[in-house]
Amino acid sequence: MLKEVKSEIAKTIADVAQISEAQALAAFEIPKEGFGDMASKIAFMLASGQKRNPVEIAGDIAEKLKTKKIKFIEKIETKGPYINFYFSNEFYIEALKKILKEKEKFGKAKKTKNKIMVEFFHANTHKGVHIGHIRNIVLGEALCRVLEADGNNVIRANYQGDIGPHVAKCLWGFLNLYGGKAPAENRGTWLGKVYAEASEKIKENGELEKQVQEINLKLYSGDKETTKFWKMTRQWCLDDFEKFYREFGVKFGELYFESETEKTGKKVVQELLKKGIVKRDQGAIVIDLKAENLGVSVLLTQEGYPLYSTKDLGLAKIKFDKYKLDKSIHVVGKEQEFYFKQLFATFKRIGFKKAAEVSHHLIYELVMLPEGKMSSREGTMVLYGDLKEKLIEIAKSEVKKRHEDWPQKEIDSIALQIALGALKFSMVRRESNKVIVFDWDEALQLEGDTGPYLQYAHVRTNGILKKTKEKAKIGKSYAFTADEKKLVKKLAEFPEQVEKAAHDLALHYMAHYLLELATAFNKFYTTSPVLTAEKPAQLKSRLAMVQASSILLQNGLHLLGMACPKKM
Repeated sequence: MLKEVKSEIAKTIADVAQISEAQALAAFEIPKEGFGDMASKIAFMLASGQKRNPVEIAGDIAEKLKTKKIKFIEKIETKGPYINFYFSNEFYIEALKKILKEKEKFGKAKKTKNKIMVEFFHANTHKGVHIGHIRNIVLGEALCRVLEADGNNVIRANYQGDIGPHVAKCLWGFLNLYGGKAPAENRGTWLGKVYAEASEKIKENGELEKQVQEINLKLYSGDKETTKFWKMTRQWCLDDFEKFYREFGVKFGELYFESETEKTGKKVVQELLKKGIVKRDQGAIVIDLKAENLGVSVLLTQEGYPLYSTKDLGLAKIKFDKYKLDKSIHVVGKEQEFYFKQLFATFKRIGFKKAAEVSHHLIYELVMLPEGKMSSREGTMVLYGDLKEKLIEIAKSEVKKRHEDWPQKEIDSIALQIALGALKFSMVRRESNKVIVFDWDEALQLEGDTGPYLQYAHVRTNGILKKTKEKAKIGKSYAFTADEKKLVKKLAEFPEQVEKAAHDLALHYMAHYLLELATAFNKFYTTSPVLTAEKPAQLKSRLAMVQASSILLQNGLHLLGMACPKKM
């Protein structure tokens, strides 16, 4: 709705100022309170070219605009070099009608043929799922949902390390520390703890390091006994991952594993060696990227073992042979930034033209606790299971304080939704390239910039709607208050916010928008009595605003992968 109004104004400005529509659109900004609903700084942009005072230019354009009929605009005025536009009452009425009619479809763009693969999660088997993986999966799934809402066809892909030194280390611990015996349940999670324990034992012990290397060599050579233990323990991890995916509402379309991509990658490297694109150096096969200021990347070791880059070449061949991708997004941590620069440069050098053109590394930073940085190797990493249990424990306590009469099953269900909502929102509310310091107690607050605050705002909207039998219906001549106008304008922004978040791959846009929407709703509810409205028409119109808020809070929370509890 807001986008359509902007487009209409931009076309009219372009016509009267003899500029392009793109220029006119680029000049829009949200004005300060009291200076209209939308402002254009086009006069600033034209001043240097015309060598005129921008105030004079703004005045001339505004006078011409006043002779035109622009839908949903009732007044145009200038303040210095700015041209300010005021929405008519009809704008607010039509915006609400559109939201109430389209419901969950509001904000969704038309389907395109654009095909995007988003690779995320990437948790290795034989290691624990920790708080860093949570940020990854939350960002990845939210990004997929936003891209889908923007009309794209999205393929969710997960590329996991299921072979290599970390697996050998875990198998060593499994066999030597636990005699090959495991608990009956949650064995994948348990293996993550075995890996941390084994890492601690092996550290700075040359003899044990040799034993791990032997296991790794047997893995790559296909030793039957080692392969048997590897397949068994790998499946335990995959089974636990499936439970985890369900909890986070994720369903991958493609599951890729290093054990599968390495063979294809080695073939690619051998072909490149024959063509002279890569070379041997001290027995290893390398690609020289010094011309790109990216050093030398090793593809195969002197023993012939593939490194990450070789496996990624295999992955690129597999997925681009199958899909005609318009974009390939890798959601991977900041510490791999240089590696991905090397990888994308390698794509270009070896002739993987499409992969080089459409690949993008979406960087995310560390998640830290107030106590400091975590390390899986040092065994100080906060595992997801432990994190979830602590959050649920706190959430249960808070729910029970407020609702002692609720049955335990209901308390457990609501507490889980609140705990996961708190966790997910904490992972998306900041820019992905910023470090997060995760505070357990702060994340669960019902006030402030938190997931539970948004969930509670949604619960509040539904609570209001349930208390009356009256139907939400906006009146044709309803006179909106200032706070009501602010709320409806914020509601009307939703489609544009989805588009911006998809275009910039920035999930924090949506998080900030939802916080602003919840704040606007709470202000409206404070100043505009709903259930105690003086007139029936006023009640119905305000119910329409409550219902529209409920719809968009739910739509927005869904995009971030968050549940909407029925009560809190």
